[in-house]
Order: sequence, then structure tokens, then C-alpha cells
Amino acid sequence: MTIEDDIAFLERIPIFRRLGPPALRILAIGAESYDVQTGQVLFTADEKADGAYIILRGSFSLTAKAGNQSEVVAGPGTLLGESALITETKRPATARAREDSRVLRLARSMFLRVLDGYPDAALRLREHIASRADQWGRELENVRAALGQGEIKRP
Repeated sequence: MTIEDDIAFLERIPIFRRLGPPALRILAIGAESYDVQTGQVLFTADEKADGAYIILRGSFSLTAKAGNQSEVVAGPGTLLGESALITETKRPATARAREDSRVLRLARSMFLRVLDGYPDAALRLREHIASRADQWGRELENVRAALGQGEIKRP
């Protein structure tokens, strides 16, 4: 893929779309592409996360920590590790390639430098995150209300 292809791909991901073309160009230049073979682990649960991955091609099986064997499948356009772009965190799941895949890795340090260099982009990102946090709060209140009214049955 060319830099222009990477920029176009980044623009399709909601959190990056808000940054604007100049910041996306810098992100695309600083990003690293990796091929991941079928069965290969991209990262493991509880591993220190220092950035995020975007699935360009293929798919990954995401399984949570031991004891919870539920699996989620993530495909092209999925951003894995969004919170690791802005804060120190650990991976909540293990990501294993279900097929030959390609990912784009964005390091937290590079992402934060881009935000420092593009304060308008940082403000738009902050507003997006605040809006999402507000939405999550409303959704949690709805769940709390439903639990309080006994609408959610426990097994």
C-alpha cells in the first residue's frame, strides 16, 4: 500500500477521521505495516500495550483472559487497542490471526506527538472521546435502571 492508500484507510476509522488530512498524513508515514501468518499471535492478554493495530486485510480471533473462552472475530477496518494510543494499558485479549493478515501499527508515542503538533486535531479528538464517554454513561444508567426494575433476568 502507498501512503495515500494508508491515509484513505485511516479516514474510514471514526476516531482518525476527526484528525484531518495533515495529521493523518503524519500518522500514515509513521505507521508500520506487518504481515501476520495464520495462527500467529499479534499480542496476548495482559501484555503491556504501547500502541494500536488496524486490521488492513484478514481477520483475528480475540479471546479474553483465561477462564473466559468467548471469542470475537475482528476483520478489516477494526482498530485494536484504541485506548493504548492515549494511555498506558494492558491488552484485554489475545489476538490470533485466523488467516494470513496484514496490520498497520500505530505507536502511542508517535500518536501523541501528532496530537501535540496538531492542537486542532487534538481538540476534535477530545470532543469525540467526551461524547463517547457521555454516551457510555447514559447506556450504563439504562442498564442500572433495567437491573433495578428486574427487567434483566439472571440465570
